[in-house]
Amino acid sequence: MEEKNQGEGNREADRRYRRGVRETVEETTEEERARRARDLTPEEEEAARRAEEAGKSKGRPGASSEREI
Repeated sequence: MEEKNQGEGNREADRRYRRGVRETVEETTEEERARRARDLTPEEEEAARRAEEAGKSKGRPGASSEREI
């Protein structure tokens, strides 16, 4: 299959994605999919923890630490 740029509406990528979703839904239960979605690898857990800490350590731009009245 020749790869050519189809732009934003890449129909071949859409077909592959939809086929994968359909196969996953047909071959697994809702509970299995929910469990897999929750399960993170140790690397993902560490990345999520670091991202959460980074987000908590930074204030929102333009936000005041004191509430304006």
